[in-house]
Amino acid sequence: MRSPLWLLTVADYLEAEAASSIRHEYVSGYVFAMAGASEAHNLIAGNLFAQLRPHLRGTGCRTFMSDMKVRVKNDIFYYPDLLVTCHPEDNEEYFKTQPTLIIEVLSKTTEATDRREKLMHYQNLESLQEYVLVSQDCIKVEVYRRQASGYWTVELLNADDDLYLESVDLQLTMAQIYEDVRW
Repeated sequence: MRSPLWLLTVADYLEAEAASSIRHEYVSGYVFAMAGASEAHNLIAGNLFAQLRPHLRGTGCRTFMSDMKVRVKNDIFYYPDLLVTCHPEDNEEYFKTQPTLIIEVLSKTTEATDRREKLMHYQNLESLQEYVLVSQDCIKVEVYRRQASGYWTVELLNADDDLYLESVDLQLTMAQIYEDVRW
């Protein structure tokens, strides 16, 4: 026996998501529930937000944590761990469309999606300047950066390196990023 596969419209997704107690990502009609995050994941995301928010105060850029969606295409919505938008007209209440910086803290359940699907989709956003992947299992950060030519480069950072976020002109040490994370 075959059952029909029901796909949600964008409007139905946004309406359901506004009333939902859990977060869901949306890709071309398909809805995917978001799992809870570990202590390390929360600490790392919180540490990054704690550095970004005061640094960007008064600049016109705004920092959002994991409850703000980014609309990648008309029919794709993701919940990045952190996003920064500097575009003055990026004012949708429940999602942003013109991020400057997106940061994902990697977990076992999301790493493959963050590295492939999201990387590919995020790089198609004209406004995006940097996409940062932060490991929660070891001190390791990957920075995908758009060059003036439009091409992307990747920079791999380890425990002895600092993270420089060109898009928002912020230098961070690994100690700041991984503060209070227990190994």
